[in-house]
Parts: sequence; C-alpha cells; structure tokens
Amino acid sequence: MTSTAPSMGKMRRSNAGIAARRSRTPTALIAATGCLAILCGCDDNNFVPPPAPKVEVAPPQRQSVTRYLEATGNTAPVKIVDLVARVQGVLEAIDYRDGAFVKQGTTLFTIEPQTYKLKLEQAQAAEAGAQASLTQSEADYKRQSDLAAKQFASQATFEQSAATRDNARANLQQAQVNTRIADVNYGYTSVKAPFDGIVSAHLVSIGELVGAASPTQLATIVQLDPIYVNFTVSEQDVIRIHAGAMRQGLTSDDLQKIRVEVGLQTDTGYPHVGKLDYAAPTVNQSTGTLTVRGILPNADRALLPGYFVRVRVPLSETPDSLLVPDVALGSDQGGRYVLVVNKDNVVEQRKVETGPVLGELRVIEKGIAADDLIVVSGLLRAIPGQKVDPVQRVAGQSRAADR
Repeated sequence: MTSTAPSMGKMRRSNAGIAARRSRTPTALIAATGCLAILCGCDDNNFVPPPAPKVEVAPPQRQSVTRYLEATGNTAPVKIVDLVARVQGVLEAIDYRDGAFVKQGTTLFTIEPQTYKLKLEQAQAAEAGAQASLTQSEADYKRQSDLAAKQFASQATFEQSAATRDNARANLQQAQVNTRIADVNYGYTSVKAPFDGIVSAHLVSIGELVGAASPTQLATIVQLDPIYVNFTVSEQDVIRIHAGAMRQGLTSDDLQKIRVEVGLQTDTGYPHVGKLDYAAPTVNQSTGTLTVRGILPNADRALLPGYFVRVRVPLSETPDSLLVPDVALGSDQGGRYVLVVNKDNVVEQRKVETGPVLGELRVIEKGIAADDLIVVSGLLRAIPGQKVDPVQRVAGQSRAADR
C-alpha cells in the first residue's frame, strides 16, 4: 500500500499539467493570428492604383499632297522594222556591226547591184529611143498638118501622121515608167536604215541568195529614243482621270500635258519622266480597262523594249491633307484605325480611311481632325477606354520600335 500512493500522486500532477496546457492553447492561437494580420497589412482601404502609362502623341501633319494613279506596264519601241531583201540577188556586203547604232540613211546591206544597174541603163536607153521617135513623129505630124492645110496632102496621110505621133508619146511614157522601175529596183540593192536606231544581228551571210521566192528578212532595226510605255487603267480610274482633267480645265487635245512617271523594278521612285501620248477611245468591256500609252525620252537607253515597269500619273493636288506616321496605324476586322487621346486623356479607337504613303507618313482621308492627338509611340500601352499620360511630340519623328 505504501508503494501505490506515490504513483497515484504522480498521475494527478501529470493530468493537471495537460489540462493547463489545453486551457492556454486558444489564447495563444488568437494572439498569433492577430500578429499575422498586422504584419500582412490586409486593409482594402489602403490600395494605391498604378500610375497611368506614358504614351507619345502628336497632331496630324498638314501638307499639300499630289494624288497619283499607279499602274504597271511594259515598254515598247516607237519604231521597229524588219529589214528585208526586196530584190533577188546575191548578198555582197554587210556594212554594219551587229547591235550598232546607225543613223537614218546608212547603208546596211548590198545585194548584187551590178545587174540592176545594167537594167537601169537599158531602160534609160529605151527611153532615149522613145524620145527620138516622138521627136520625129511630131515633126512629121507638123509637116503633114501644113500640107493638109494647103490641100497638098490627103486626109488619110494626115491622120496617119497624128496616130504615129500619139503612139510615140505612149511609147515614151512607157519607157519613162520602165526607167523609174529600174531605178527603184537598183535602189533596193542597197538596204538602208529607215530611221536612227539599233540594228539586230544579221540573219543572212555574204554570198547567200536572197529575195528569190519572197522577201528575205535580213535584220531588224529598233528605235529606242523616245520609247513607249503601255499600261491599262480600270474603269473607276478612268472616271477619276476625267474628273481630274475637268477640274484642271484640260481637254482631249491637252492629253500630252499630263505627266507620266516610270520606274524600273530596281529603281527608287520614278526617275523616268515623260508625257501621255495616247488613250484608247473606248473601254474594253471584257476586262473593264482602258489602254493608255506614254512616251518618254530615252537618250541614255536606260529603258529597253519589253521591260516591266511601274507607272504613275498625277491626277490632282489636295492642299491641307492630314498625315500621320504609318506605324501609328493598326488594323482589325473592321479595317484600319488609329488611337486618339481625348481631352480627358482617355484613349479612343478611330476608324479611318487611308490614302497614299509619303515616306514614313500615311495620308488619312477620313476619321480624324486636325486638332486630334494621335498615339504615335507606346501603342501597346494605350488601351481604348483607359487613361494614359500623354507626352506630345512631332508626328514625323515617331519610333516604329516602340509600339
């Protein structure tokens, strides 16, 4: 019995300690939770919103803009001729270098001239004989006429002398025609350049018989200065051109006053300048286009026939057009738009109609006013309907990298 009492006393002290610890646990938990709330600072009334994003804005630039009709076309020679042998004979000489520039009247080929020279001399001799016969016939007719007037010659003799004279005149005319034909054929033995131009490589060789069955092509000559540019414009563009011509007071006779600018695929801009030369009188119903032609000086031969070129024709000049940096434009399913900051510094999205590009600027036809502030940099930070902090600067200096 003496050994059991101490054990029971130890058990009572242990249970009392456990009860004391349990009674202190809720108070400690509440205190720890309060400290955590204070450290976190979870008070909604103390939230500070972020500052409005900075964007750069600028008003549209105002300047005079020339409206152009732009098209594509092909160059074509003003003159191109196949040089052919018009008489039969052996080719005796080629008097030019392939691809050379020649002046009008330069002899290029010689075709057996001696034969045709002899034929010309033969015709000239026959003409001289016919002239002599006519002279004799006219003298005989005059003599018979005088005798018949004095009734010393019969009427039959007089009429015979008149018929002989008339026949001699006809023979002389025939001889003169033969002489001219022989002279023309003799001229054909020298094939000459019909105009200034470049002659292609010869297609026949010396000693070859040409012109035997039909005219034989010897080469081709092409005029390069000036040069044509052929292109087509749509029916709507035709209407615009007519409207622009009417505004300028131009008539169909003033067609050559309209400027045409041409650029090759490797050119920057349109360095070659000429004038309109021709416009078809009707629109092609199957394509809805009108054929137009320009003519350009080409002294340096920078343009060759067959080139594919860019063409533009100035239509009108619009003063006080509004332009914005091309990088300030966005697009969605509704079309092109710009972001505008209103008087409350709130971003608005404006639908616009765009025009041509001038360098880094784009013409805006409709959708903005001259006093609008266009977002030109920081576009990704400008959200329609939200406020921004606008910083104004010159529109032409926008940076495309900061979108």
